[in-house]
Amino acid sequence: MTVKSRAKSRSIEDILPLSPLQEGLVFHSVYDEQGVDIYTVQLVFDIEGSLDADRLRTAAQALVRRHTNLRAGFRQRKSGDWVQVVLADAPLVWRRHDLSALDGSERPAAAERIVAADRAVRFDMGRPPLVRFTLITLGPDRHRLVLAVHHAVLDGWSLPVVLRELMHLYVARGDASALPRLRPYRDYLAWIAGRDRGASLAAWREAFAGFDEPATVIPAVKDRAPVIPGKVEFSVPAAASARLTERARELGVTLNSVVQGAWGLVLSRLLGRDDVVFGVTVSGRPADLDGVEDMVGLFINTLPLRLTLNDRESLGDLLVRLQSEQSRLLEHQYVGLAEIQRAVGAGELFDTSMVFENYPLDSAGLDDSADVGGLRLASAQSRSAMHYTYGLVAHPGDQLKFRLDYQPDLIDRADAEAVAERLVRVLGAVVGDPSVPVGQVEVLSEAERGWVLDEWIDTAREVSVRSLPELFEEQVARSPEALAAGSLTYGELNARANRLARALVELGAGPERFVAVRLPRSADLVVALLAVLKSGAAYVPVDPEYPAERVAVILEDAAPALVIDEGWLAQVDTSGHGDSDLGPVDLSSPAYVIFTSGSTGRPKGVVVEHRSVGAYVG
Repeated sequence: MTVKSRAKSRSIEDILPLSPLQEGLVFHSVYDEQGVDIYTVQLVFDIEGSLDADRLRTAAQALVRRHTNLRAGFRQRKSGDWVQVVLADAPLVWRRHDLSALDGSERPAAAERIVAADRAVRFDMGRPPLVRFTLITLGPDRHRLVLAVHHAVLDGWSLPVVLRELMHLYVARGDASALPRLRPYRDYLAWIAGRDRGASLAAWREAFAGFDEPATVIPAVKDRAPVIPGKVEFSVPAAASARLTERARELGVTLNSVVQGAWGLVLSRLLGRDDVVFGVTVSGRPADLDGVEDMVGLFINTLPLRLTLNDRESLGDLLVRLQSEQSRLLEHQYVGLAEIQRAVGAGELFDTSMVFENYPLDSAGLDDSADVGGLRLASAQSRSAMHYTYGLVAHPGDQLKFRLDYQPDLIDRADAEAVAERLVRVLGAVVGDPSVPVGQVEVLSEAERGWVLDEWIDTAREVSVRSLPELFEEQVARSPEALAAGSLTYGELNARANRLARALVELGAGPERFVAVRLPRSADLVVALLAVLKSGAAYVPVDPEYPAERVAVILEDAAPALVIDEGWLAQVDTSGHGDSDLGPVDLSSPAYVIFTSGSTGRPKGVVVEHRSVGAYVG
């Protein structure tokens, strides 16, 4: 071993695997290193009194030295696996800003700019510590402390512990000897490694039996850069919050279950389906691990919650059933989301999430009267975000408060505000009468109902009933050189479809016959669908991303004469076929068969005739 390698080994205290959620957070952080890292969390609190800045800096250094997670960084091995590397000693990142010379009216805005700029600074995931401190002096006895930390090393449940210890270390001038002995984070990782993973994955597969269609509000956008979410803040009035808490107690469920059920119902109406999934964040701290309540690190996990809805079931019974179903999964909540999705075999399951944050910061002694070493901690707030299309955060208390994060490049603020109002409306229904059937719970506002029942369905007009091939060929005649699909013009697309249609007819395609089309979104897909229609047959779309079991059920039920996929297209020879139009098709024949998930979760086919397609397009 060289002198350099010995020094390097002495600087590393430990090398650890990643917890399930750490894997996801590290992926999101390194996926786009140029964009905003939304998983940089800030804790901001005001301090009143005669503060000794050097003494506070010493306390911060002692805090980092005390906790292995605050000295950890993330690096990728040659195998591709990620590990967290704990340094024996990590340099404190400490910044100071003195705004006391500014006019009093200018200081708040200047301080807010510093806080916002600090949040925008990315951490280098491979260079610990992934925590930094910024002290802003607003006056002789007024200060603001900003603690920024990457979510991969610290969760919200750890924040009260961190604050409590930081203040203790300030009073003790950095002496940690009086603090309780820490249980190392590696014990938690060892606890995870000791679980029966096979049994847990079996439990998750059972919970998602029959589920094969993601519950997403917005389809995934490839190569989309992360953005800072927009936020809608709202609340339930104090009196109604008290009644809601009492109602939960009467039903024998937690307030968390009530909010989960209400969110599931809102999501069900938003997606128009009775089988929904959304992410939920669980604390992840195992009760059988002694000392876990005082450990600092990332223990939380984001897991899929599946909720099926029956219009005839009462709202109260829905909440009771939801809590019972989730209770059966409690001992399996350590499994990572990616592993669950692989086991379930449905790919991405959801793009909305919710978290019930029941870790008030005043549990660290940060109420309005807290006095630490001659200082008064006037307030504390945490700033965090999620990458989901919608991310709901609930804060219980005398008044139930919410924050709804939304992706502003995908969702309009007005739509997010409408979703927030619907949630409050459903919670009001729980308070009002939990015996009401789920199907009778009014989610929409009066204005929204008016749009749906009056404006949106007022679509009566005269239409021309012709087949889709005829309508397409008319468009070809109007603008043959215009782009139609990818780089294909309308003329080129029509010629390719005609040649392929003639090949299909030779292979048995025609009226009352089905042809399955299993192709990714591309110009080839458009050519294939149009060719099937021109042949007189009906197409059966099959998403290549569907699980094998779902594909097998669809093909067995539809019994297609042919299956068009990428391999078939590469082999079929259409060069000997003419590219002129084939002539009209029978309007009474099927045009396509679309398969959806029925109430059992199994695919169910719906046949659409050419007559309906022509009327719709015309």
